Amino acid sequence: MSEYHNPVLLRESVDALMGSVSGCYADATFGGGGHSAEILRRLGPDGRLLAFDRDADALQNALDDPRFTLIHNNFRFIHNYVLLHAPEGLDGIIADLGVSSHQFDTAERGFSFRFSAPLDMRMNGQGDTTAADIVNSYTQEGLERILRLYGELDNARVLAQLIAAAAAQRPIRTTDDLDNAISAALPSFAAHKTLAKVYQALRIEVNQEMRALEKFLQGAVRSLKPGGRLVVITYHSLEDRMVKNFIRSGKLDGEEERDLYGRSTAPLEAEIRKPVLPSEEEIAGNTRARSAKMRVARRRQNEVR
Repeated sequence: MSEYHNPVLLRESVDALMGSVSGCYADATFGGGGHSAEILRRLGPDGRLLAFDRDADALQNALDDPRFTLIHNNFRFIHNYVLLHAPEGLDGIIADLGVSSHQFDTAERGFSFRFSAPLDMRMNGQGDTTAADIVNSYTQEGLERILRLYGELDNARVLAQLIAAAAAQRPIRTTDDLDNAISAALPSFAAHKTLAKVYQALRIEVNQEMRALEKFLQGAVRSLKPGGRLVVITYHSLEDRMVKNFIRSGKLDGEEERDLYGRSTAPLEAEIRKPVLPSEEEIAGNTRARSAKMRVARRRQNEVR
């Protein structure tokens, strides 16, 4: 499993997730199975674990345990499967939103500028739209929008102009094609940081990650029992902001509503005020943990409105 993906904040996240050892839990982002394996290690014989992953490659990591069920689908549909497999609801849900090391390190998946490969980036490997489709078919304005919104790039307009101009000359099919197209706009002192943000923006657009996260959060609330916990590990500010806002208010804009008695109507309540960060020791052993933030919330006892 460690070769596939090294789980981030493993002890901290499972500590925060689990109450009863006989509870029913969900690992919404199974990946290499690291979090699931730790949950199963702590579960008693009557406990249960549902796990989700849309990437067919992750299925090879399925755990041989009668308490474990692996569902090959996007976590945005979590509530549908909870109704099927655990209609009584869940005691906790964990989601590690990072792209797995396996996906980054498998060259032909096209997730990384470190490799010369087709410009793909589909997490399930079967979606209709690839990153190549986006860079070749989106308008300059459309490209600028996703680079600014999902990559948070200050020079999004210049990058979009370069991509659109290159695509007009000949199709951009590979990671090399894309890197060459925007090379003039890459700072010599930190080109890799700009490239990482460009690839992040395209990946988010290809996989509709923010929409999927929105649907997941809404489904997670409906799937949790009162008192059940939600643990989410994020890796960039867009994800963290959405999770923080949803925990605060039950809405994406974070605007909290209160009833006549001044009580919050949000379905979740934060268990910790500030996100948990990886230790320096963990970052030293796994550099991909450096941007991780973990937030923990509990489903309120009152009904969701």
